[in-house]
Amino acid sequence: QVQLVESGGGLVQAGGSLRLSCAASGRTFSSYTMAWFRQAPGKEREFVGTISGSSFSTRYADSVKGRFTISRDNAKNTVYLQMNSLKPEDTAVYYCAQENRALAGRYDHWGQGTQVTVSS
Repeated sequence: QVQLVESGGGLVQAGGSLRLSCAASGRTFSSYTMAWFRQAPGKEREFVGTISGSSFSTRYADSVKGRFTISRDNAKNTVYLQMNSLKPEDTAVYYCAQENRALAGRYDHWGQGTQVTVSS
């Protein structure tokens, strides 16, 4: 069973930066596309971005493009979300997820989430 554990959330002022980490269990981490999602209070879960297993391909939501960067270290079974120029509207619980290898867009494993709060 894959376990995903996020860390790095916290309180930051607008314009600041945070880096989230997601540590994964399992020996085939590099085979999977990993994703970040977020959910703000009272809102539906929102896609943030993905990174392919080899890091060759990344994709971002328009709302974070140019400000957020996803990277991964397969030797450490960890995926990262570097968030710069943070805005109050980025406040949310951030989740990492592992994509199903056979079904793109389906995420079988999720972390517990880490809270990011951006003050104005």
